[in-house]
Amino acid sequence: MKLGEGWHKRNFLAEVIIPSLFTKRQGRKLKPVFPELAAGQIALTWIGHASFLIQTPEHSILVDPNWAKWLKVVKRIRQPGLEIRDLPAIDLVLVTHAHFDHLDRKTLRAVATDQPVIVPEHVGGLVSGLGFHHVQELRCWEAFEFGSLKITLTPARHWGARILHDNHRGFGGFHVEYAGRSVFHCGDSAYFDGFKEIGERLPVEIALLPIGAYDAPTKRDVHMNPEQALKAFVALNARTMIPMHFGTFRLSYEPLHEPPQRLMECAEALHLADRVCFLQEGEPKVF
Repeated sequence: MKLGEGWHKRNFLAEVIIPSLFTKRQGRKLKPVFPELAAGQIALTWIGHASFLIQTPEHSILVDPNWAKWLKVVKRIRQPGLEIRDLPAIDLVLVTHAHFDHLDRKTLRAVATDQPVIVPEHVGGLVSGLGFHHVQELRCWEAFEFGSLKITLTPARHWGARILHDNHRGFGGFHVEYAGRSVFHCGDSAYFDGFKEIGERLPVEIALLPIGAYDAPTKRDVHMNPEQALKAFVALNARTMIPMHFGTFRLSYEPLHEPPQRLMECAEALHLADRVCFLQEGEPKVF
C-alpha cells in the first residue's frame, strides 16, 4: 500500500504498520492467490525480512528465502507470510550473501527442485548439494542471463562472512531485469556512494531497501537507517521503494516500531511518501 493513497501518516502507523509488528501470526495461514500476469506486469510478494518472491509472466524467482524460526539464538518474531508448500514452481533462486538471516540452508533445501541458484563468489560451496542443478557464482557487476531474465550482482558496503574469520566470501545486491522492467534487491548494506553508480549503470524501477538493524550491538556501520535508505533510493533514481529487513528478527537495539516510523517521517519531509510502498507479508502486489 502506498502512503500517498488516501492514508494519513498517523493512521497508517497506528492501524497497519505498528500492529502488524506486534501481532504474531497464529492459526492457519491463508493460501495466497498469485495473479495471472499480463505482458508488462510484475508481481512482488514479501515473505518477511529480506525474503521476496518476484514474478513475471514467465518466471517465479525467490530472493534470500528464509523460513527459519531461529537464527542460532535469535528467535523469529514475525512468521513468514506464506508456507513453502504454497509457493508456485520456482524457476530461479538468488542469495545475496552468506549471513544466516539471508542464507538458510534448511530453507534452500526445501525450495530446491533442480533449478539454478545464483550467489556471490565463494558462496557456492554453501548451497551445493542442496538440490540445485546449477550453482552460478557472480562477481560484482557480473551478469547471468536466464532466458529473458538478466541478473546482475551489484556492490554493497557490508561483509560476507558465514563464521567469524570467514572473510573471503562475496556479497552484494541483485538487479533483476525483464522486458524493460527492473527490480533491485539491495541485500544488506550501509549507505555508500555506490548507490549512485548502480543507478547510473542499471535502470532501477523498484528498489527493495533495508531499513532495520541499524543500532547494532557491535556498533558496526553495516546497515542503513531509514533516512539513509531514502537517501539510497534517491541516489538510485528509482521509481518505487519497498522497505524490508525490519520487524522479523530482533537483530539490533532499535524498537521494532521505529524503522517504519522514521522512514515515513523522513519520506513526508522529503515529499517522497507517495513513492514508498509497504507490503504486507504473503500478499502479492502487482506493479
